[in-house]
Amino acid sequence: MQFHMNGFKPGDPDEFEPAAGRARVNGANGLPEKVDVLVAGCGPAGLCLAAQLAAYPEIAAMIVDLKDGPMEKGQADGINVRSMEMFQAFGFADKVKREAMWINETTFWTPDPDHPEAIRRVGRVQDVEDGLSEMPHVLINQARVHDMYLDLMRNSPSRLEPDYCLQVVDVVVDPTATEYPATVTLERTDPDRVGQTETVRANYVVGCDGARSKVRQAIGGSLHGDAAHQAWGVMDVLAVTDFPDFRMKAIIQSRTDGNILLLPREGGYLVRLYVELDKLDETERVADRGLSIDSIVAKAKRILHPYAFDVKDVVWWSIYEIGHRLTDKFDDVPAGQGNNQKPRVFTAGDACHTHSPKAGQGMNVSMGDTFNLGWKLISVLTDRAEPDLLHSYSQERRAAAQGLIDYDHKWSRIVSATPGKTDPSDTSMPRFQRQFIDGARFTAGLTVQYECSALTGQGVWQGLAKGFEIGTRFHSAPVVRLADAKPMQLGHSIEAGIRWTLFAFTPQDDTDLRSLCDYLGANPASPMAKFRREGDEADTVIDLRAVYQQGFREIEFANMHPLLKPVKGRFGLTDYEKLFCADAKNGEDIFDMRGVDRDKGCLVIVRPDQYVAQVLPLDAHAALSAFFDGILKPARG
Repeated sequence: MQFHMNGFKPGDPDEFEPAAGRARVNGANGLPEKVDVLVAGCGPAGLCLAAQLAAYPEIAAMIVDLKDGPMEKGQADGINVRSMEMFQAFGFADKVKREAMWINETTFWTPDPDHPEAIRRVGRVQDVEDGLSEMPHVLINQARVHDMYLDLMRNSPSRLEPDYCLQVVDVVVDPTATEYPATVTLERTDPDRVGQTETVRANYVVGCDGARSKVRQAIGGSLHGDAAHQAWGVMDVLAVTDFPDFRMKAIIQSRTDGNILLLPREGGYLVRLYVELDKLDETERVADRGLSIDSIVAKAKRILHPYAFDVKDVVWWSIYEIGHRLTDKFDDVPAGQGNNQKPRVFTAGDACHTHSPKAGQGMNVSMGDTFNLGWKLISVLTDRAEPDLLHSYSQERRAAAQGLIDYDHKWSRIVSATPGKTDPSDTSMPRFQRQFIDGARFTAGLTVQYECSALTGQGVWQGLAKGFEIGTRFHSAPVVRLADAKPMQLGHSIEAGIRWTLFAFTPQDDTDLRSLCDYLGANPASPMAKFRREGDEADTVIDLRAVYQQGFREIEFANMHPLLKPVKGRFGLTDYEKLFCADAKNGEDIFDMRGVDRDKGCLVIVRPDQYVAQVLPLDAHAALSAFFDGILKPARG
């Protein structure tokens, strides 16, 4: 991270000065009359969005939740590598890595053929295959993830805090209004004011309010899909056991008592178990069975036989029914009306897709939804992009959610299947172990690929950088920063916000790079000139960074193009962090690792949400400008 640009600031660099004249203004009841964005729900999706909005004090944002304060325990816990990459952009990945339980190995257990009432280990695999990401797969209490976002919000220039004890009960959009067209009815849930209502007008509303979302209902959305008619229990416990894989992720199938997904938790002692309970009739619900924590513990003991399992403390537990459901739209634009109506209301997370927790994707995909939406909303609200940009949210994220539903549907049935089924191509391997291996990239969160659109180019020049696949997340690799010889991950230079990144991979002869810098810095048609407002830093919207093939001792910082050494801030200080070299010392050459053409080099355009938007030749100046012309609004003169 960078700080001290406009003067030395002591203390925590993550704590920003509160902005003067923040956009949100509260009335006598403690609530604003109008806001730019109202977010319903303080779950991971809502807080991920609020943390992005909080960095822009010129945007009046509000996030409400029916609870009386932050979550403390329970619910989701799995953080896949893609979400960890996203956390890096927010700046708290290292903190999560320090606290969390790292999942390095997964083991598989089935009934012992010689003693079918007992279980035995039949396989083990590395949980995340080498080279997928520089980040680990971790487990941590969802409440701690919430804490990270809340810290960002309260330390942000806008000092955004949730408004608790409020729930959205209705949203009405006036299609004729151009400003604050959404009227949101909020109901108070605090004991001394239960049932009282307030109204707030908003430019945009985002429903992150769960599977029973009032926001979704208000725009006529509904969840479609099926249920597996299977009750599962989940519990976080402190227990004493002789089960040998109690600190490994383990998938356990018993002969007659069902299955367990065991997940060791942070801290070295806590463990979560997902325990298969009873089959349900077509019309039956979980509540009809009268199941309890004692039911979960008793079932777990039977499944784990012959190993002892003595629960000393139950930290949290719940019983649920698996369902796989998806809404037909993630915004309020009626089908076929995209040309006539701009979206004003959105849904995210469980409000628009539900699934089982066993694939470990719920929290991850929910945060992915609002990480996609956040930069788009901010770009529109700061007048950097036209509202048409917001159509892309539903188009991109509904396809991602459909992929999750399809995978989870298959995975849930395989995990719950009768034990003994093997992989047809390898009868020594249980079927659920093979499916786990085959689905590794999916569960890591790395199979999302956005289709060709204004935001995602065609693959005409994909061959220049085969490892940076257009439409997928930017796959980071090691580099060395030229100015200070710091070994680092190139992708870690991307921070959450609205900034697009241009990574220029340079041939041995940097003539094309210099020509590109001349164009970007001096030609009025270049995106860095066309979309830069008075008062903007050179990299406010588009950030150019160069990667050289040579080692950092073979080239001189002083000889680099001035555009790659921009002066910034009120003192005109030099930004030394735009130039990188291949990591020759450790033998991890980014050009080889990501298939970058050494002779021609290339330009990789990365979206604010870390996805590769386009790959271009270094000399494709017109194509570069045309790409951004389809997304951003020119600065007003």
